Amino acid sequence: MDNGVVLSMKNITMTFPGVKALQNVDFTLCKGEIHALMGENGAGKSTLIKVLTGVHTRDSGEIYLEGKSINNRSPEDAQENGISTVYQEVNLCPNISVAENIFAGYEPRTKFFSIDWKKMNNKARELLAWVGLEDIDVTKSLGEYSVAIQQMVAIARAINFNCKILILDEPTSSLDDHEVENLFNVMRHLKADGKGIIFVTHFLDQVYSVCDKITVLRNGELEGEFPIAELP
Repeated sequence: MDNGVVLSMKNITMTFPGVKALQNVDFTLCKGEIHALMGENGAGKSTLIKVLTGVHTRDSGEIYLEGKSINNRSPEDAQENGISTVYQEVNLCPNISVAENIFAGYEPRTKFFSIDWKKMNNKARELLAWVGLEDIDVTKSLGEYSVAIQQMVAIARAINFNCKILILDEPTSSLDDHEVENLFNVMRHLKADGKGIIFVTHFLDQVYSVCDKITVLRNGELEGEFPIAELP
């Protein structure tokens, strides 16, 4: 397998009662690539992502991460394998602090096994600075911040897990133009760092702005994969 390929999904088929949601779909993602996944509602985009992240169990097909066969049975499995997802509706906890959201379940501990709040808050500030949020108070509740900032916090959490693949599922739908450009700058930064990014969107102009390739699904089948540079 090509050393540049971080993810390869082969012949993925997924059936719901009476509906073939995916039929022999292939998808390939390279390191340091922003790859758009597009299609109309019902095309199979979300199903493909949920198969990858262990929400759904595929009927058939193979998934390879850096050449190794994987079978994620839950989002936790996917996260352990270096695959993180940030959804349009951020699935974090608004009533706890920004830092606690970034480290939830993996809080640094003191030698007495209590949470090392100073270390956690300082590390949270470092991670947020990496995504362009130098002035965020990490001790404030996440719910006090906008959707755009909450998405960046979710990305910072993914970076903390040293993700190899970041899935952004319709992340720009609730953002204004300035917030979209900030997100794109972070995506470019992650690309330069060698991360593979799957960008699920229905905004074609944004695909041309930030993506390297586009894969199009239609009625659960693969329409094609296209390098952006070769599109008119």
